[in-house]
Amino acid sequence: MTDLAAPAPPIPTPPAPARPGRVAGVVAAALVAVVVLAVVHLLQGTATVGVGDLVGVLVGSDDEQATAVLLASRVPRLLAGLLVGVALGVAGAALQSLARNPLASPDTLGVDAGAWVALTAASVLGLALPTPFVGGLAFLGGILAAALVLALSSGVGSGPTRLVLAGSAIALALKSVALTLILLFEEETTSLYAWGNGSLAQYGLSGLAWMGPVVLVGAGGLLLLGQRLDLHALGDDAAAVLGLDVRRLRLGTVLLAVLLSAAAVTVAGPLGFVGLAAPALVRLLVPLVPGLGRHRALLAVSALSGVVVVLGADVLVRLALGAQVGGVEVPTGTVTSVIGAVFLVVLAARFRGSGPSRPAPAARSRRARGGRALVVVLTVALVATVGATVAGVLLGDAKLLLGDVVNWVAGRSGPVVTYVLDARVPRVLAALTAGAALAVAGTVIQAACRNPLAEPGILGVTGGAGLGAVLAITLVPAVGTWTLTGSAFAGAGVASVLVFGLAARSGLDSDRLVLIGVGVSAGTAAATTIVIVLSDPYDLGTALTWLSGSTYGRTLPQVGPVLGVLLLVGPLLWAARRRLDLIAVDDDTPRIVGVRLERARPVLLGLACLLTAAAVSAVGVLAFVGLVAPHAARALVGARHARALPVAAVLGALLVSVADTLGRTVIAPGQLAVGLLTALVGAPYFVWLLWRSRAA
Repeated sequence: MTDLAAPAPPIPTPPAPARPGRVAGVVAAALVAVVVLAVVHLLQGTATVGVGDLVGVLVGSDDEQATAVLLASRVPRLLAGLLVGVALGVAGAALQSLARNPLASPDTLGVDAGAWVALTAASVLGLALPTPFVGGLAFLGGILAAALVLALSSGVGSGPTRLVLAGSAIALALKSVALTLILLFEEETTSLYAWGNGSLAQYGLSGLAWMGPVVLVGAGGLLLLGQRLDLHALGDDAAAVLGLDVRRLRLGTVLLAVLLSAAAVTVAGPLGFVGLAAPALVRLLVPLVPGLGRHRALLAVSALSGVVVVLGADVLVRLALGAQVGGVEVPTGTVTSVIGAVFLVVLAARFRGSGPSRPAPAARSRRARGGRALVVVLTVALVATVGATVAGVLLGDAKLLLGDVVNWVAGRSGPVVTYVLDARVPRVLAALTAGAALAVAGTVIQAACRNPLAEPGILGVTGGAGLGAVLAITLVPAVGTWTLTGSAFAGAGVASVLVFGLAARSGLDSDRLVLIGVGVSAGTAAATTIVIVLSDPYDLGTALTWLSGSTYGRTLPQVGPVLGVLLLVGPLLWAARRRLDLIAVDDDTPRIVGVRLERARPVLLGLACLLTAAAVSAVGVLAFVGLVAPHAARALVGARHARALPVAAVLGALLVSVADTLGRTVIAPGQLAVGLLTALVGAPYFVWLLWRSRAA
């Protein structure tokens, strides 16, 4: 049966006729911008070099100090910006045209994350590879990640939502693997965390000398394919009629784009969203300069736009924060990530939805089985959670017995046991309460938004809460528990208002909601990194601990807010369980029975944000807990929220508790952040959901 809600496919239209004069004007303006930024870029640094010194070096003066500063540091940094900007600008433009998707880029295809994991694994193995082999390894990791993302999103012709969701999930899983390796092998992976955020700092010209020809070949190859990409823009059928081998074009374009992305990662690490923002800037000019729609012009100007974005971000951060902080301590990639996240949000806000979205087959709940099934599932889940709690208390860097716990409760334990349990019990309680809070929040968000793939992390609510909490920690010395919770709630509130407000234009569109949420999540993550680096640039452990989620150092007072919010919000959501059932159906059914949707939905989302903020204030940023637990609950007991809410809460507590215990015991006395483990579990589950829903 035909799905009447699905939009008609767009009518393929050829690119507008080229207007050489206008295109030349755009190219000239871009070149002027590049030259101006390059001059300013060369004049910035910790050593004083003026315009006169720069001119003197160019004409061959004998100023050895200025010459040394420019040639040893600033020129390599400038050349890296030029190289990376060209590579990512061209790669992003090609991928967007190939996918017919304005949100496609090396980031959303997971290319950067795949390359980062590959190079991190090489460092762990102690492989001291020359630059060409490093680039080849990055290319291998990038192409594997891109292939997986394209497969999950049903090929390059899929819609923006599936592509971004698949790429975000794969990227998060790969980044979790990379961060786990960095934590496990600190000596072997020194400086890889900072490099993983993207930095233009260079140690000589050897890497640039090797990667320069690679970028030249990749960009040149795509320019040669420009006319074929013009035909591809007509649509697969029309292009095939005109004699274009669409499959071969796609393969060649993807390989060249990944080659460019791998070269950029090899030189400067992953610079977030440059491949998205640079072509987006150019495409904004296409209505005014129609000739830019031709791919040879589009790719060339996107290369210049990429340089403007990279150099502009580097210049901006050093102007705002000073040469030392902006040039050394704050990675350039975090600034480009913020810029790119803004572009992603703007593009997503303009995205026109396709009508009511159907839940993925994997997300469809089984029919409710009856009260006995609910009792059995809850009993088993509770027993498993109790077992996980006991294991969490007994296991860790120091193994204990139940008798030790009994003596501790009675106040008769020795100093060693007392010290261990005083530190361990709050951690276990924090994991249990935070897991339950995130699971319930995810259940409510999925129902209120009618999107089975929505959860606090993907929608940016978790990232907003994390940014608010980090700002409180850095700005207020010895911040109190309730102040921290309030700051997290404020951050979550701002993020949720931004996401849901933009998505609600002309009706709350499910696809638009997810796309905006991904952009806000990326922006808050980059902003959190900047705040942490600025407050304590040498304490990367703090950044990793908070951004990865951890129960380390938690105390009983810090668990109080989460428990209090659960006890407050839980009964309210239980009372609203029937409204959640109705809202999850469609917009009309709640109104028919008297539910004011425009009032109920914001209240429910606000309660979910409160739960999320409380959890983040206790354990940091945890990903995918709010996705996995609700899905598992609905698969076990059905979609009715009278059943799903309690089961999801127990399963969320179980998931985070087990992840926390494993993180404390697998490499004891070392520890793994609980958020890394939940991401490693949740991301594959999310990928499985996308794979199951490909037919839909």
